[in-house]
Amino acid sequence: MNRIILIARREYAAYAKTVGFWLSLLALPLFGVIGGGVGYLTAASESPAQSVALIEDGREATGLAAAVRDALAGDAERSAARAQAAIAEATKGQPLPPGAAENAAASVSRNGLNLVATPADLASAAPGAAQDALVRQYLDDESDKSPHLDAIVFLTRIDGKPTARVWSASATNDTVADAIEDALKSVNRREAFAAAGIDASVVTATDDFRPTVTSFSPKSASGGEVSMRDRIPVLIGLAAGFLLWSLVITGASILLNSVMEEKSNKILEVLLSSASATEIMAGKVLGVALLTLTVLAFWGILGGTGLVLASPGTAADVGAALMDGGLVFYFLIYMVGGYLMYAVLFAAIGAFCETPRDAQTLMGPIMMVLVVPILIMQLAIRTPENPIVQIASWVPFFTPFLMSARAPSEPPLLEIVGTMIGMFAFAALMIWVAGRAFRAGALSDVKLSFKSFAGAIRGGGR
Repeated sequence: MNRIILIARREYAAYAKTVGFWLSLLALPLFGVIGGGVGYLTAASESPAQSVALIEDGREATGLAAAVRDALAGDAERSAARAQAAIAEATKGQPLPPGAAENAAASVSRNGLNLVATPADLASAAPGAAQDALVRQYLDDESDKSPHLDAIVFLTRIDGKPTARVWSASATNDTVADAIEDALKSVNRREAFAAAGIDASVVTATDDFRPTVTSFSPKSASGGEVSMRDRIPVLIGLAAGFLLWSLVITGASILLNSVMEEKSNKILEVLLSSASATEIMAGKVLGVALLTLTVLAFWGILGGTGLVLASPGTAADVGAALMDGGLVFYFLIYMVGGYLMYAVLFAAIGAFCETPRDAQTLMGPIMMVLVVPILIMQLAIRTPENPIVQIASWVPFFTPFLMSARAPSEPPLLEIVGTMIGMFAFAALMIWVAGRAFRAGALSDVKLSFKSFAGAIRGGGR
């Protein structure tokens, strides 16, 4: 046991003392801050609204510009109202800094258009080549025409239906075209209702109506209305599945590279002279597990502290959800089993590899296997009792990920116990197989193949 601890401590220190480890430790929170800062700066430095001129092209378009103005204004007001309602619902009971809700609503509802008066020469220009040339001058940044316009919209009617031609200074910016399209849809809807003898106020009331839909479930925390407290466990389950996936990818890759490097440098042979192959593999698995847990603990403490400071109510709900029914221990059990399976597999494979090229040829198939539970996890969140999800949950390589995601939906006790037994039985088999393969690979220069791997298992490296 002492040798296992010594090897684990050596493995842990070998990475913990490197600059790369500390950079990876700080990478997630650092990029989170940078991402948030970039988003804030982007919003703060957002380009001003585009200057747009509306021109009624032809006698049949009379009054269409005013209708489009009203439609754009109405859309902006409704968007702001919906944004305010959504923010109020999402932050129910949670105070926000003064003006934060208003700023968020304004950002969501901003359509990016500033309707300006049409220049006299442009409004009076006859359709044709001369008009097109004048349009290009107003849209040209280097032109001396004033005011400079970002877009010019020609409104007309075809077969009685409102249509538009949009000239934009940018060939790739569809903001104006999209906004005008929505406005013309509103105008056409109002005109169609009016032609049918329906009052315009009824149309407005119909557009503004937003039904209140409240969800209820006997399995909710209150036994009635479904709240955010009931949805938090589902989010935690999905996060636990992805967390385990990240742990496997990170830890197992470290193990693979560590064993491969020590074999190529003949360090494994030296270690085998003073410790058994089982002790070396166990020490390496334990050391890398502690290393990844250090990273996760740091991220967890940092994220938990930020959540408590930003939203104490949500933090309390998350804590309650984790402790409710021992959900946190449930996650830990599947995390341990899943990590063991993949860690010993990668350690054994690393013992047969001497170069990164050897390892890279094996990573592709393994990653394809690891992608499968990620795809099924999304299905497990929506329909945890789906037959595909239930069957895949019994596959040991997928069990820890899928059962972590399904945990909040309270799967049957038979599935919980059965998948745990299957997972740990398979993990024990993997440890036995990987131990024999590890010793054989560490003491030979044979490349990994089905034949060499099978021979190692049968002979145990003798």
